[in-house]
Amino acid sequence: MRVLIWFLLILFYSLTSFSQDSYWQQNIKYDMNIDFDQESHQFDIHQEITYTNNSPDELFKVYMHLFYNAFQPGSMMDVRSRSIADPDSRVVDRIYNLDKNEIGFQKIISVKNGSNNLNFFQEGTILEIFLNKSIKPGKKLNLSIDCKSQIPIQIRRTGRYNKEDVAYSMTQWYPKMCEYDLEGWHTNPYIGREFYGVWGDFNVVINIDSSFVLGGTGILQNPNEIGHGYETEKKDRKEEFK
Repeated sequence: MRVLIWFLLILFYSLTSFSQDSYWQQNIKYDMNIDFDQESHQFDIHQEITYTNNSPDELFKVYMHLFYNAFQPGSMMDVRSRSIADPDSRVVDRIYNLDKNEIGFQKIISVKNGSNNLNFFQEGTILEIFLNKSIKPGKKLNLSIDCKSQIPIQIRRTGRYNKEDVAYSMTQWYPKMCEYDLEGWHTNPYIGREFYGVWGDFNVVINIDSSFVLGGTGILQNPNEIGHGYETEKKDRKEEFK
């Protein structure tokens, strides 16, 4: 019995040590510049991406999500919304009936690695990028991506002017790297389910008309200019109540 206990303890610690040593996850850094045109409900995106391959595998291509392409007639989300037994009452056939100026889209203009233009294939909500040089384990990939997007009118985690009169809901609005883990690439087309993405850092500059108030997560760089309760400088408000 004592020998069996020692064997089980050794096996437990060996498996625990192995699982800790073999754990890894990919990492990404997005630097993005956004030019927003509220008249057309469109915006241009320039991305500088640094993707770190922490896996033990050599990667010859990468994949990205283009979620806004789901908001188009004939998309997988549209077909699903019109065919399942219990469709989302907010959608049903609304996507199918959208006009061109009401749909959502993310159109990739170019993908570069340094000065090299990379070939890519865009189908639905998935972008496949063919690398000119593989990413070996522990190495980084630098990508420059230009994209034009349009916000759909349909409210489904994203959209224009919801019931709370929020002008634009901007969930998953940028080309987003698909996750690569022990099971490989997760290139599931978007049909209205939850998201799975790479852990990373974001540095985003948004150029938009000054009449808009932006809200989002992150570290506010100019709280005293923004106001709305974010000020760090104490103000003497006695004059306001005289």
